[in-house]
Amino acid sequence: MVPKRVQDRLVRSIAKFQQVIKIAKDRDVNESDTVSIIKDVLAEVFGYDKYLDVTSEFAVRGTYCDLAIKIDGKVEYLIEAKAIGLDLKDGHLRQAIDYGANNGVQWVILTNANSWQVYKIRFEQPIAYDLVCAFNFLELNPKNDEHIEMLFVVCKEGLAKDAREEFHEKTLTVNRFVLGALILTDDVVSVIRRELRKLSDGVLVSSEEICKVLRGEVLKRDVVEGDEAAKTSARIRKFYGKIARRARSTSDDKKDSGVDTPPIGDAYLSEAPASQD
Repeated sequence: MVPKRVQDRLVRSIAKFQQVIKIAKDRDVNESDTVSIIKDVLAEVFGYDKYLDVTSEFAVRGTYCDLAIKIDGKVEYLIEAKAIGLDLKDGHLRQAIDYGANNGVQWVILTNANSWQVYKIRFEQPIAYDLVCAFNFLELNPKNDEHIEMLFVVCKEGLAKDAREEFHEKTLTVNRFVLGALILTDDVVSVIRRELRKLSDGVLVSSEEICKVLRGEVLKRDVVEGDEAAKTSARIRKFYGKIARRARSTSDDKKDSGVDTPPIGDAYLSEAPASQD
């Protein structure tokens, strides 16, 4: 929940900086002037003290990141800034991710004052990262709760409430790859199969036929194919594998204690009626 005083500040400051950013974009100001605008946005919109919390030209292994947000001696965000007239590209992102990876900072922001992209780095081999949120400042609506929630991810007050971690978890959970992978799980396909049998007055359709239609005609190709789809599918299989192992372990413990237990199905769909095939 975004505190009322933060909501009031966001509502008050968004309109002001939309005008500032629009003028700067029309004038195509240079990177140095863009950084000045970003520092003001960090202070007046996101609540940081631009003299105490925001550091310019933060040193990273012999080079410099444009800005860093540092609270109580800890770097919370590294910020790579580009001129307002430049579109943010993959090369700019790689630069920002490298800064974070080389400095052990998980959170980075790539921005040109208008476009803002917030990433969380995963220190794996190789280094990976997730886009947590992205917004266009000129398109923000201070009356839109989703926009306010997204802005709170960057706010100083949001750091104390772990807003960025919660938002990150939400983006990992509610996205097209997760939903696509869930739809293709055996249990969901079984539910679809059962409902189709009801609709067709008992006509039997195989799980394979349903999956074929889902993959080929219902779900977009990028949802079920590619690296991200494969990683998400593996993550979901791992999660439900843990549930199944936990259920078997509980069942075995009860058997060892002499307590009779009914057969255990998948916990997350245990309320579904059993198939009559």
